Amino acid sequence: MCEKTRNTESDSNTNNIEKNKNTEDVSYDQLIESAGEFGKYQLFLFFCTFPFYVYGVFAYFSQLFLTEDSQEHWCWIPELENLTDIQRRNLAIPLDENSPFGYSRCQAYEANWTEVLASGGSLNQTWRTVPCQNGWEFNRTEFPYPTITSELGWVCDKDSYQATAQSLFFVGSIIGGFIVGWVGDRFGRLPAAIFSNMIGAIAGAASTFTQSFTGFAICRLIMGMSYDNCMIMTYIIVLEYISPKYRTLITNLSFSIFYTLGAVALPWIALACGHWKTLSLATSLPMGLAILAPLIIPESPRWLLSKGRVNDAVNKVLRIAEVNKKEVPQELIEKFKESLAKNKEEPGNIMELLKRPVLRKVFLCTCLEYMCCMIIFDSLVRTIGLLKFDFFISFSVISLTEFPSILILSFALDFTGRKFMSMAVMVLCAIFSFLIPFVGGGVPSVICAVVARFGVNMAANTAMQWTAEMLPTSVRSSGTSIVHICGYVSTVISPFVAYLEIFAVWLPMIVIGCIAASAVFICLVLPETAQKEMPQTFEDSENLISSQGLLEIPFLQKNNVHNNMQGRANDSFELN
Repeated sequence: MCEKTRNTESDSNTNNIEKNKNTEDVSYDQLIESAGEFGKYQLFLFFCTFPFYVYGVFAYFSQLFLTEDSQEHWCWIPELENLTDIQRRNLAIPLDENSPFGYSRCQAYEANWTEVLASGGSLNQTWRTVPCQNGWEFNRTEFPYPTITSELGWVCDKDSYQATAQSLFFVGSIIGGFIVGWVGDRFGRLPAAIFSNMIGAIAGAASTFTQSFTGFAICRLIMGMSYDNCMIMTYIIVLEYISPKYRTLITNLSFSIFYTLGAVALPWIALACGHWKTLSLATSLPMGLAILAPLIIPESPRWLLSKGRVNDAVNKVLRIAEVNKKEVPQELIEKFKESLAKNKEEPGNIMELLKRPVLRKVFLCTCLEYMCCMIIFDSLVRTIGLLKFDFFISFSVISLTEFPSILILSFALDFTGRKFMSMAVMVLCAIFSFLIPFVGGGVPSVICAVVARFGVNMAANTAMQWTAEMLPTSVRSSGTSIVHICGYVSTVISPFVAYLEIFAVWLPMIVIGCIAASAVFICLVLPETAQKEMPQTFEDSENLISSQGLLEIPFLQKNNVHNNMQGRANDSFELN
């Protein structure tokens, strides 16, 4: 009788398990995993994003090579053109002890140079000095090609033009963030990527026709509208095609390899072009090739699902399975559709997210976290100018630091988790920022600054992926854009951090260290998303947040799970 009862209970348990299996919801990530977690299709998409990361480099850094020129310049004297540059400078340019080069960069002697040359070309220091009348000539050993600065004379009383144009670029980035983010959520990730790249292609080409600062500044404002979104939209597409197991590795590897290659190559592209107009065309016209993207890059299935286009999304998954030589069971597809119908949610927008207290708090903290990263990053760039090497080599070497930092993230981020990694590298950044003013300057301070930047670079890239993984599908594009917009706004603040040096030499780095320390505590509010399913609905996001403790570290949790399973196995053995 007892044995019969035991068998009956066993059959009942088996039936309950089978019943739960039959009624269990099937998520999009489960569907993607059945089509191949990472196969030929995902690898193909990975390489398809390469040009878009290069476009992002071109949009952001190209102005540096369009407008930058040698700081060593002096007034151009047409009557002395037959002399060497050193002879012209020694004869016509007054000495200036306050100048870093020992002579004036904005003043020249006033004289009848024809008579001076006829009398033997001797210098008379009693000559009156006047501002440059005929433009400037530049030391071409540092910048061997003409830039718009040298052509239009953006030096001396016009030396703020470069910074102003860059500021307008970031204003354009803020405007573009809203517009392109809306396009991405309304019309799709792919149209948004094409739209932003076409803006960049048009603005870059148009800048070659400008003859004034106003025209160039307008072109930079429009170019700014394309920045970040020109690569982030394809980043989101790939992110939404990859299962949680490989998401961190693939998305970070694309930044570490493709973005770094673009940044390292840019200085040498500039040198090969030999003129700022040629460079502007070379770095903008290729962005127009994004119009061909629909021929090789698919739309995001998650976006299709958010618009109710379930069959289209399923067809995309079936295409993945076909290329990966996998077979998605029809039963799984039907369960997936049933799960969607059962958990159907009306399409939302960013205002809906802000109306929900839990999501609002996390989203605002995400914005603050990314702002802290960008303030620190930009402030370190503005205060680290201690490397006095060749400009082009320096840029390439500094850009190479992107590779190891992101490569470490690619392999360690799922192991440590987003939260623990961000907190650890921000603590590192804070410590070395605090040390910079007290290590005595020179090589030790440079090492500290490089380590601080290395840390914040890892934190910024972690925050970028973290943001996309927290937000529900319907607002993932616009929400990510808003977080990036907050980053652009913070770049307006960072110059004032560097400006604090006039009050005390040590103050900027102390402020940077305090901001990094603040970012550590902001991380505590954010949910861990490592190896979690990306939320499809607002409820999914809220459940992701509310189901977690203060700090979850994936590799420790795995150990705990293993220990718990071992403990249960031992208990079972003892009972038997």
